Amino acid sequence: MAFGRTSLGSSAAGGGRATGAGGQRPLSDINVTPLVDVMLVLLVIFIITAPLMASSIKLDLPQTDAGQPNDTPKFVSVSVDASGKVFFNDQAVTDEELAARLQKAAADSKDTEVQLRADQTVPYGKVVALMGIANKAGLSRIGFVTDAPAANAAPPSSR
Repeated sequence: MAFGRTSLGSSAAGGGRATGAGGQRPLSDINVTPLVDVMLVLLVIFIITAPLMASSIKLDLPQTDAGQPNDTPKFVSVSVDASGKVFFNDQAVTDEELAARLQKAAADSKDTEVQLRADQTVPYGKVVALMGIANKAGLSRIGFVTDAPAANAAPPSSR
């Protein structure tokens, strides 16, 4: 008696019948031909479309000066040391001189940013007063400049 697949008409004991003891068993193998066909079609589609996604249209655009970006962002530096002395772009000034210089900076450009550097021992009220002077001068963009902690330093303790 032979094991395995047999053809439809060659049963060992069935006299040509496909059913019964010793008849042909149904095939249970997966037909991978349709899967391979679909995968090859997808591969061809991706091969064709991949270069189209990376290409750009070549244009000869008109020239104009209106679209030029600003060379550098405009900012002024206001610093306060531990003793409460105020500096405008590293020059010592009084509160009145600071207000005049900030008004001049605001007249040049409303987008000017004030970069505020204050020692950590400076009272909060002094920092708020400087922010008020900048706001009255017409400068509303204020950035606070800090130092990054050292990599091996311990985090500051809470008080």
